[in-house]
Amino acid sequence: MASASDPKRQLKIKTGVVKRLAKEKEMYEKEAVDQAAKVEKMKAEEKDEYDIKKQKEVLEESRIMIPDCKRRLKTAYDDLKKLVADTEELCETEEHKNAKAILENTVLEE
Repeated sequence: MASASDPKRQLKIKTGVVKRLAKEKEMYEKEAVDQAAKVEKMKAEEKDEYDIKKQKEVLEESRIMIPDCKRRLKTAYDDLKKLVADTEELCETEEHKNAKAILENTVLEE
């Protein structure tokens, strides 16, 4: 049974967190673009003002989530980066290699 302080287990968990948050950020960014297009289409088609207002609220909710997602991703990324540096002795393990790959492939924005 692996303990909570098992470095391989921690690498696997933190790698999963970074991967999940990166996907979540992409999803919110895509949703915001899609919602903005939907609002513009509704305006162009002169849909009901109430419906447009509601759609704008949905758009705003997506936009509000993006900075929070970026902040959580940065924190998780930094945690994983530190753990990778602190567990260099595990560099031949699959968990360590996966963690390094995620760090290399994750795009952080300021």
